[in-house]
Amino acid sequence: MEPEATDKIPQEKPTLTDVLRKKTVGIIDPVVTFLAKYHVSPDLLTVVGMLAHFFLAYLVAIGEMRWAGIAMVILAPLDALDGSLARKLGRKQGGFGAFLDSTLDRLAEIILFGGFIAYYLKLDDSVMLGLSYLAITGSLMVSYSRGKAESLGMEAKVGIGSRVERYVLMMILLILDFPSVAVVILAFITYITVGQRMFHVWKQYGRLAQQEEPEAAQTEIISEDKEEDAPADA
Repeated sequence: MEPEATDKIPQEKPTLTDVLRKKTVGIIDPVVTFLAKYHVSPDLLTVVGMLAHFFLAYLVAIGEMRWAGIAMVILAPLDALDGSLARKLGRKQGGFGAFLDSTLDRLAEIILFGGFIAYYLKLDDSVMLGLSYLAITGSLMVSYSRGKAESLGMEAKVGIGSRVERYVLMMILLILDFPSVAVVILAFITYITVGQRMFHVWKQYGRLAQQEEPEAAQTEIISEDKEEDAPADA
């Protein structure tokens, strides 16, 4: 019997996203039920959440870091509501809504870091500008590495700097008025996370290769037996 796909890919530990989803289900579910009752589109919540990042970027750009952090805390539930609402409405998993959500999440991060870039341009701080560039490119690479792995049938939700971790870190440090600390940490942990995900996928391919070798050897033996049993040409 061939091993199933779930046997080939190791089960990953629950992420912070998974933990928070379980912890907040009692709060989110009544809201989602109310929205579903009036047939509010999950895609609308996704778009609103992305557009809200222009306001966050503006607050960061003018140096209102604490207000930006508080606004992030208030707007954070929108990120959880769209997916929960889609499931409540019985939408097909992995459809256009999932594509839209993933795409606009990336765009939202670009918009937010545009605020940091504008802020450090105003301060004429070239070092922090460079670190802001590393932070946003690293954030995008974290998401890309997972998406590419999943398109190849692998899993790559591991790492210390997934989206929820990045946002929680940013919320805390902005409220404490330490924006530069947030940018520096994000610049490092995002690329560390990319490395962790690359290593994780590499290990999965190694396990698949080990499982395929005995299968290939067995196929070769069967093929040789068939050749020996075949009648000789006259």
